Amino acid sequence: MVQTILASRKFRKKGRHPMEETAQSMILDCEDGVRLKGSFSRHLDEKALIILLHGWEGSEDSTYVVSCGRHLYDQGASVFRLNYRDHGDTHALNEGVFYSTLFNEVFDAVKQAASLAPDKPVYIAGFSLGGNFSLRIARSLRDLSIKNLQHIFAISPVIDPWAAAPLVDKNLLYRHYFLKKWTASLKKKQALFPHLYDFREVLSEKKVLSITEKLIPKYSDYPNMESYFNAYRVDPHDLMSCPVPISMITAEDDGMIPAADIMGLKINDNARRIIHKHGGHNGFFQSLKGPTWYDDYISSIMFKDTD
Repeated sequence: MVQTILASRKFRKKGRHPMEETAQSMILDCEDGVRLKGSFSRHLDEKALIILLHGWEGSEDSTYVVSCGRHLYDQGASVFRLNYRDHGDTHALNEGVFYSTLFNEVFDAVKQAASLAPDKPVYIAGFSLGGNFSLRIARSLRDLSIKNLQHIFAISPVIDPWAAAPLVDKNLLYRHYFLKKWTASLKKKQALFPHLYDFREVLSEKKVLSITEKLIPKYSDYPNMESYFNAYRVDPHDLMSCPVPISMITAEDDGMIPAADIMGLKINDNARRIIHKHGGHNGFFQSLKGPTWYDDYISSIMFKDTD
């Protein structure tokens, strides 16, 4: 629990840093007219590009994203931090509501971000739901491609939403955190598009699963919560044919993601499962001030051949 809480504490990103000072805000035009916002920090001595994908109700400014990005930027990486639809104060960019199933627009945005460094090695790191997106990107590489993509990192990834979602509601702290952020997001969306949305009944619910159960059939193409969760689940054989190396990092004491979910995946020789006894959700602290374990691990792979 302590590791999980520390992962989002703002003290980790205090002070000025060149990654944010050089960041260029960008609007990416994705398929079906969707627009997604991101920030690109090009390093003057660019050795590689890392694309960072935040968790649900996070943003490009989430502490774990900024902290990881700073660490890699300091070593010569350009950094692209993406916001999903309705994340990072981007609610006005699209009429449609965000769902975790909106894979195509995220893949399109990641591919556009990769093109910003056409001659450099490209890496993707996703956290929690971002880890889920990262693994679905890995799955899609059986048929699609992202130029110069060298490695995909999935930190505390959601594998099976049916296993993860009930755990959020069981823990009072997790439930309060996500309810507060999600309801604020839905209220903002309703205020911007009152002719499309009336979330009053939905917002009366006091559990994440209860909101999902009411929201999905009314405002999505999915008839029920079950079909929605199944649509973004990573299935056991999905990663067997991925041509790019994958590192999946999780902890046995993660209160939201069962480690058994990762153990149930069938992987090829390109993939690696790394399961720590401790680390919480997006935590993996080695000290309060220094880089996390995954910061150092990503760095060791990104820069092993560039020094």
